[in-house]
Amino acid sequence: MTINVHPYSQAGFATGTSEFYDQVRPSYPAECLSYIRGQVPESTAPLNIVEIGAGTGIFTRALLTHPDWATSIGTLKAIEPSDGMRDFWTKSVKDNRCTIINGTFDDTGVEDGWADLIIIAQAFHWCLDYGKAFTEFARILNKDGAAVFVWNLADREAAGWVAQVQHCIEARGNGSPRFRLDVLRQAFSTAEYTSLFRSQEEKQWAHHGVASEKTITDRAQSWSYITMLPPDEKAKVVDDIKCILERGDGRVWINKEQGMYQDPHMARAFISRKK
Repeated sequence: MTINVHPYSQAGFATGTSEFYDQVRPSYPAECLSYIRGQVPESTAPLNIVEIGAGTGIFTRALLTHPDWATSIGTLKAIEPSDGMRDFWTKSVKDNRCTIINGTFDDTGVEDGWADLIIIAQAFHWCLDYGKAFTEFARILNKDGAAVFVWNLADREAAGWVAQVQHCIEARGNGSPRFRLDVLRQAFSTAEYTSLFRSQEEKQWAHHGVASEKTITDRAQSWSYITMLPPDEKAKVVDDIKCILERGDGRVWINKEQGMYQDPHMARAFISRKK
């Protein structure tokens, strides 16, 4: 198998970064997982699921512990090209229905027509060739199958400080792909997508967690291209974010004495059904 991985992903998520990534990245709202389950007929359970770009297992674990999915999963095959993330996934996902192998969007190693559902959470912006990916998705999905693309992003519309922090981070992106660049809508316009899949369905959920200064600065340092910065530049990013948080434009306090406030996010799910 030839594994082609975006160089920023390969370098930014190298061995030694996975545990930190898993600790600081947020999980997904329960409503989003319920919605995804509702898109697959009950009659098809237990489901054969392929999760591509499974990373450290943040979405996998959320799926396994969600009540709507408790008895719905037959077999879950996770695909992840990062050695470090696969190792962490293996340690963090303890369910004999689930396995993980090395692979990519266009080379999953899954047999023809096996999958009821493909799930890609917080990962499809790393795809190198949309046409090849959709061809692979259509190959491994059964005739009634669907692909689900999920993102859980900081909600920059909810508060000024969120938008400012995101701008501070993305200013160091140097062309790294991200959902905000609308890569998925570009993917949906490819000839392979329009010939193999129906028009996508979309839903989103505003939600918030609890954050502190450490939460936000640690999360910023988990971004692929931030991990690659020299120590002095990385420290400058942290200092700039601390200044933004000190101003706290639009911040909603949960416990001011403890320095805890709302951490606004917007989760989005896109459903693409095979023709």
